[in-house]
Amino acid sequence: MKSISWYKKGKIINVHDKMQKNYTYKLSATYGKNFDPEFRPELSPMKMLKLGIFEGKYMNDTIKEFPKEWFIYAKTSKFPNPNINLFHIKSRLSLQEWKKRGWIPITKEDHDVRGWFQWYCRYYIGRRDENVDKIQIQRWKKFIRHKAQVVQDKKNPKSKKLKMFHRPRQRQALLQWSYYPFV
Repeated sequence: MKSISWYKKGKIINVHDKMQKNYTYKLSATYGKNFDPEFRPELSPMKMLKLGIFEGKYMNDTIKEFPKEWFIYAKTSKFPNPNINLFHIKSRLSLQEWKKRGWIPITKEDHDVRGWFQWYCRYYIGRRDENVDKIQIQRWKKFIRHKAQVVQDKKNPKSKKLKMFHRPRQRQALLQWSYYPFV
């Protein structure tokens, strides 16, 4: 495992995990910077992993690809565990279901075989792929509707006192899409 300081422009990442073998990419942007102007994530992958996402079972076999600092306080599990999630609820469907719904690439040409969060992690460390980036950023932008629904509930005069954990599924989903869930 490498430290954050290793992830610099020009570095080559070789991927070899349970779902992807012999995939290589080059970092072409500065770690955590130079994002598309339309893409303004509110949380870093490291912060998301620390707060608790995907029931602790998402990319456990990919830790060699990403900075070791991301996993110091990451909440992980050998088996899916809803209590690891920040909002302590089940928040994931099976990989087969994701593919069925078209949320995960299913062709060999698609490199982010685990979907949006894998793309975001790679984007954050500096990989850029103009075509894929455009698609994933559009998906991220569309997800804001969930934040709008949570905010709208807070403005509802009928609900005098909404707790921070109101709409836990949507808040967990916001977290898993790099939106701050405590709106």
